[in-house]
Amino acid sequence: MKKTRIGIVGLGMASAPHAKSLQDLKEHVEVVAAFSPSVERRQAFADTYGFPVCENADAVFGDSSIDAVLLLTPPNTHLDFVRRAADAGKHVLLEKPLETSLERAEELVAVAETAGIKLGVVLQHRFRPVSVAFSGLIREGRLGDIVSASVRLYNWRPQSYYDQPGRGTRARDGGGVLLTQAIHTLDLMISLAGLPEEVTGYAATSPVHRMETEDLAFAATKFANGGIGSISATTTAYPGIPDAVEIIGTKGMARIEGAQLIAQFHDGTEELVDDGALGGGAGADPMAFPHQHHRAVIEDFLEAIRDDRDPAVTGRGALKVHRLIAAILRSSETGERVKV
Repeated sequence: MKKTRIGIVGLGMASAPHAKSLQDLKEHVEVVAAFSPSVERRQAFADTYGFPVCENADAVFGDSSIDAVLLLTPPNTHLDFVRRAADAGKHVLLEKPLETSLERAEELVAVAETAGIKLGVVLQHRFRPVSVAFSGLIREGRLGDIVSASVRLYNWRPQSYYDQPGRGTRARDGGGVLLTQAIHTLDLMISLAGLPEEVTGYAATSPVHRMETEDLAFAATKFANGGIGSISATTTAYPGIPDAVEIIGTKGMARIEGAQLIAQFHDGTEELVDDGALGGGAGADPMAFPHQHHRAVIEDFLEAIRDDRDPAVTGRGALKVHRLIAAILRSSETGERVKV
């Protein structure tokens, strides 16, 4: 079977789990070229992973033999790079978030759809074994009707994390804890319980950090079926604890807490699934997690290209979590309930 030829743009911190995954999938994918404007990053990437690197992005977007681009650059560059990929007819696997604002995210998705290229988004929490099992419980109706869905993300990031140029700014990242960290857990909640219909939110920058955007966010949510829930997210919670998603239904309750899915039903039965590996760096090292879930994202993307289907997480699907985050921030700014 012909290997998918892929180019990589962006070789920063986020590239490590992707590169390890591409090594694992070498029977199915060939890395043709990897680009960073930093000579040091290019050299370190080549030395560590053995993939060929190039001196400019034109070598990726201008190579007609490259089928797809893995885009790992800062959020504020995503729209322009997706435009280039669309013009070249190349599929895109994009590191979250889509872009720095909901408007730019919507434009990015429209560009990909108009060009007819596949757009996958790296929201790897959906691929964790506990998440897949949780989805199965809901699909099979074992929880009954959902009456509540809540999320907790208590991360810790030291000030040195935000001292990095551009980190936590509106111009480069688009936001703080919601768009950068909590996006994964919020996307997972939406995939399980649906998108809330209405939110009342609060967001703030605490005295713990010197930064432009929020490091604390809380929201009450209301769903179309009358269910309610809560969202709490922060990077101030030293030393950081695993994130949690909890759903209460008319037949039982299930929650993901760290590496475990714990489900308990009104009929007295229980179900426990253990990931064996946590899904994200809750503590000071944001990259302290295994790469298996990234590998699952890339494998699904490669299969989507080969089978001519949508990736599991499409650009349009990822817009849902962007709409939720935008509504929370708008509610915090206006002091009003906001429709999502």
